[in-house]
Amino acid sequence: MAIEIITKDDLEAFRKTLLLDIRLLLSEKQQDNKEWLRCADVRKMLKISTGTVQNLRISGKLKSQKVGGIHFYKLADVQNMLGGKIH
Repeated sequence: MAIEIITKDDLEAFRKTLLLDIRLLLSEKQQDNKEWLRCADVRKMLKISTGTVQNLRISGKLKSQKVGGIHFYKLADVQNMLGGKIH
């Protein structure tokens, strides 16, 4: 029977690999479950200001649903805006 010795370096490499795998799984899950976005998410995706998000909403170019005073935007609508120009 062969004896294998695990070193601290082996454990550290395993830890790093495991953490990376967990991060990837969590980020995929968060992205998949996000059907509705808040203003901050829309701003980051489209690289625009809060005022521009408001103008898009007021002009009807970006529809929203208001829940408890907070506007939520459909992810699909925001992704459609990424394909076109924003003015």
